[in-house]
Amino acid sequence: MPRNILIIANDPPYGTERSWNAVRLAGSLARRPEAEVRLFLLGDAVGCAVRGQKVPDGHYHLDRMISSAARHGTETGCCGTCMDARGLTEEQLVDGAHRSTLEQLTDWTLWADRVIAF
Repeated sequence: MPRNILIIANDPPYGTERSWNAVRLAGSLARRPEAEVRLFLLGDAVGCAVRGQKVPDGHYHLDRMISSAARHGTETGCCGTCMDARGLTEEQLVDGAHRSTLEQLTDWTLWADRVIAF
């Protein structure tokens, strides 16, 4: 029986490892046939989904990780209010991520068998 899993990230993309761990878990779960995964980015975490990030060699690329999770079926929503507060547009988001709303987060929370917050 498939499990519906919602992962919510709140921290900035870099500076702590919480969002990295959230995206990493989403990607790992997405590779399991028994899991359907959705990732929702709130607050500074919306920066995780910005395409074309420039990070030091050997450092993780959250934008690439989100795209990889999307190729395995993970849907990623980014809080639109949080994006506006940071001057981000939907055109800046990686493939597989979209501008979203609190209403969609509410729907996803009710859809989920499990909610994991980072």
